[in-house]
Amino acid sequence: MTAASEPPPPAAPPPSVWNVANALTMLRIAMVPLYGWLLLHDGGAQDTWRWMATVVFVLAMVTDRLDGDLARAKGLVTDFGKVSDPIADKALTGMAFIGLSLIGVIWWWVTIVVLAREIGVTLIRLAVLRFAVIPANRGGKLKTTLQGLALGILSSPLGDPMPLVGHIVLAVAVLVTVATGVEYAAQAWRLSRTRPARDGGA
Repeated sequence: MTAASEPPPPAAPPPSVWNVANALTMLRIAMVPLYGWLLLHDGGAQDTWRWMATVVFVLAMVTDRLDGDLARAKGLVTDFGKVSDPIADKALTGMAFIGLSLIGVIWWWVTIVVLAREIGVTLIRLAVLRFAVIPANRGGKLKTTLQGLALGILSSPLGDPMPLVGHIVLAVAVLVTVATGVEYAAQAWRLSRTRPARDGGA
């Protein structure tokens, strides 16, 4: 048998859903209610509980970086991970925004604007999923980083000037959050306008 007639090597089986990257994602989801409970204990008035909440939040953010790096490095990217990872991120930051608003650290209008953007972008992605995928871009990753940094600082009971630093970072995060939300909406609009041409008018 010549080399030209040799059958192609069998395709590698898809990675199992039961892998360490997805386990870290699920751990992050499990940490969301724990973080919320610690943050809201006694209305956020006790430093010890706030510190514990901050530690949980930071650990959860670390798992966000680890699960993505592991999935790409070890070939563990799965459809389950693609769906559950952003859900875990939004659940954690959403809990932080709501919790910090409940204890009076973040204004409610900020939380409402951020959550409206996150829900809106999620709906946009679902709406265009039939014919296109809108991946996270650099702006979206910068948004997540800035939000995590601001929320981590504001979750802690650190004294001056850290609350001011946290609010400055948060202000920048909100601007990036709104700007990237508009960018995602514009991208989805362009995709929806060009789709008939690609589909032959269908």
